[in-house]
Amino acid sequence: MLTYNKPTTVDEAVILLQQPQHAARALAGGTDLLVELRSGRLAAQGIVDLKRIPELRALRAEQDGFRIGAAVSGAELGEHATLKAMWPGVVEAANLIGSTQIQGRASLGGNLCNASPAADSVPALIAAGARCTVAGPGGRREVPVESIVTGPGKTSLVSGEFVVDFVLPAQAARGGDAYLRFIPRTEMDIAVVGVAVNLTLDAAGVCTTARVAVGAVAPTARLVDAAGAALVGTTVDETALNALMAAVRAACAPINDKRGTIEFRTHVAGVLAGRAAKIALDRARSRA
Repeated sequence: MLTYNKPTTVDEAVILLQQPQHAARALAGGTDLLVELRSGRLAAQGIVDLKRIPELRALRAEQDGFRIGAAVSGAELGEHATLKAMWPGVVEAANLIGSTQIQGRASLGGNLCNASPAADSVPALIAAGARCTVAGPGGRREVPVESIVTGPGKTSLVSGEFVVDFVLPAQAARGGDAYLRFIPRTEMDIAVVGVAVNLTLDAAGVCTTARVAVGAVAPTARLVDAAGAALVGTTVDETALNALMAAVRAACAPINDKRGTIEFRTHVAGVLAGRAAKIALDRARSRA
């Protein structure tokens, strides 16, 4: 029999989740978990609904950026004008998850911990340098988003652990980010390729920092250090963009399936990286 629990504190949730592996599952939005349970692809003895814990439902600006609860919905992110202005790429990525109805439930925490290589919000969060707070039997720890997912359907979280919130740093005065993906349909599909770029300019328009992340082209979303390095010290001209595209393609390790070949995914990853970098560049210039 499947039990349903609705804790109101982080400590209570940790206790409920600290069961033998897979005995209890955390629910943030439920848009993936409930489908998998009903289809029989996932087995569990209990559901721990995290949405009644205030920390997981909070969305607030802080001195050093934003703190976003792991159960805050994509719709709520899209309605937050200040967050959209500071991190448009992150919000756009989150708002690509599912339909309007799904947006009312789907969360950053669920999108990350579902551990799909094609999760849209994850590359954008990685490029933004986001960190997440993980609570568990050993207390709390803050880790980079890119350290959570270890493979398709697998995370670094141990029994009793879950993501409480995300910390987005303050965007630089001359900073901009963007996320682009390729899908076979015009909407409501999962990414065949996804690329996020976040960069900062100095007063002369030279790129001083850059982070580039890719999704759906490897077992996990990846931070591509070489791609970011290709932009630093340049005005993000065509030569730099070509180097960026080459670095992104070199970092790809996709699979062949009915949605795309290895060659196609690798090529498109470079194309999207160049386009996302141009959007991020324009946004950074507009903030100067």
